[in-house]
Amino acid sequence: MLNIAPGTKRGGYSMYTCRKANFEDLSKICDFPISEEEVFFMSPKLQYPLTVDHFNEVIKDRMNQTTIEYNGEICGFASVYNVENNNKCWLGTVIVSPSFRNKGAAEFLVKDIIRVIEKELSIKELHLVCHNINTRGLMFYSRLGFTPYEIEKRITPSGEIIAAIKMKLELG
Repeated sequence: MLNIAPGTKRGGYSMYTCRKANFEDLSKICDFPISEEEVFFMSPKLQYPLTVDHFNEVIKDRMNQTTIEYNGEICGFASVYNVENNNKCWLGTVIVSPSFRNKGAAEFLVKDIIRVIEKELSIKELHLVCHNINTRGLMFYSRLGFTPYEIEKRITPSGEIIAAIKMKLELG
C-alpha cells in the first residue's frame, strides 16, 4: 500500500494538491505533451497535436479524472478506466507538465489516484500499459511497485512495432 497524503511536501515543492479535473483544465493539459510519442504514451487513441475536443472525447467515459496543482498551476493529469468486477481498473492518460517533471509531481499524482480508488472503489488491482520505448515510465512504475505480466505488439503512429507492457499493482 502506498502512503502519501495530499499536500505533502514532494521534490522540493512545498505543496502539490489533487482535485477532480474539469473541462476548463483541458486546454492547459493539452499543452503538456511535447511530441507525438508523448501523446501516444498517454493513450494510443490520442493524436498529436492534442486538441481539447479530441482529448475530451477520449476521456469522457473515464473515472477519477484528476489534476495535480502546485500553487494553483495545473501540472499534471491522469484518469482511471475499465473498472472490472469492482476489483480491477486501469490507469491511463498520465501526463505531467514538462516544467514539473522530475520534481515528484507524477509520483504524487499516481499515489493520490491509488489512494482514491482504494478508498472509494475498494479496487484490489491497478493495471496500466507502458511501452518498451518509454524507459522513464517503466522505471517510474517499477519503482512504485508495478510489475509486468504480459506483453502485446503495438504499432506507433509512425509505423514502428513496439511492445506494450502490461503492469499491475496489488492494492490493499
